[in-house]
Amino acid sequence: MGQFDYTRSGNPTRTALEVHLAKLMRCDRAFAVSTGMSALDAVLRLARTGDEIVAGDDLYGGTNRLLTHMKDYLAITVHHVDTTDNDAVRAVLHPTKTKFVLLESPTNPCIKICDIRAISEMVRSVCSPETLVVVDNTMMSPLLMNCFELGADIEYHSGTKFLSGHHDLMAGVIGVKCYHHTKRIYIVINSIGSGLAPFDCFLLLRGIKTLALRVERQQSNAEKIARAVQDLGFRVRYPGLESHPQRALHMSMAKGGGAVMSFATGDVHKSVRIVEACRLWGISVSFGCVNSLISMPCHMSHASIPAHVRKERGLSDDLIRLCVGIEDVEDLIDDLKAAICSATVESAIKGGDR
Repeated sequence: MGQFDYTRSGNPTRTALEVHLAKLMRCDRAFAVSTGMSALDAVLRLARTGDEIVAGDDLYGGTNRLLTHMKDYLAITVHHVDTTDNDAVRAVLHPTKTKFVLLESPTNPCIKICDIRAISEMVRSVCSPETLVVVDNTMMSPLLMNCFELGADIEYHSGTKFLSGHHDLMAGVIGVKCYHHTKRIYIVINSIGSGLAPFDCFLLLRGIKTLALRVERQQSNAEKIARAVQDLGFRVRYPGLESHPQRALHMSMAKGGGAVMSFATGDVHKSVRIVEACRLWGISVSFGCVNSLISMPCHMSHASIPAHVRKERGLSDDLIRLCVGIEDVEDLIDDLKAAICSATVESAIKGGDR
């Protein structure tokens, strides 16, 4: 019997994609699965009852939802801490119980930066060899940051975002530093049938061919848009700006600021009017595609996080997230400026009525 006897267990197109991804991510083994969340789920199934997970306090909403489920139903302890504070991370590490240290950098949507290299070294010195540093690298893509070079054991992505680039498929990617953990991850993927379908594998391979061109243009546009919004008087959270407090740390790990940023207006209703007034920026919770997108995380991608928890974590309801595409940058800036101007005038009029 040949190597590929059943598509759920393996497929030539999926294998071609996974070999290519392993080279791109510079790891021993890569897996392609149905979504970014199924990628995280396959990894977290390495945990057992009684284990502990250390995670950030500024996380993608779906990640927070899955961790909450594990905490509530699987007797796994989850510590949410500010991962930009190494002392806070160290305080919750346990020599034998900590199974995962789960990181995002930059975080979504507050664009905070954690020191992946320092935290990885800390985990090696404090915890057992079985403790794994896992990084969601979706915001940067393998092109801009290699987490394995920074000490991570596992890196995962929502392939729907930058790797695909066109939002015409859903996919997840797992990269594993060494073969020791690949067998158990593969057993999960094969057992539950979360491997990426052959045609979606073809689409993802096609998207990766233009990854470098797209990310270069998106990042260039983002740098100009971040400065333009900052010049309008907003505090823009973008690691490519000199004003970002952790810019030096980020640039020591990555090859640029990426293409995602956020800013607050101080007024929820004004933020809503800005988002709705945009004509070129599409309203969507996703990012990483050729089209520029705008959203309000607290009302969309992070709405599943309870309001009081969002408040505790400093996630304000008026926050706007911009995910920059490849369109003409001046058109994007003009559209955003017009939306901000319109919202400002409307706010002033309504304020006068009161």
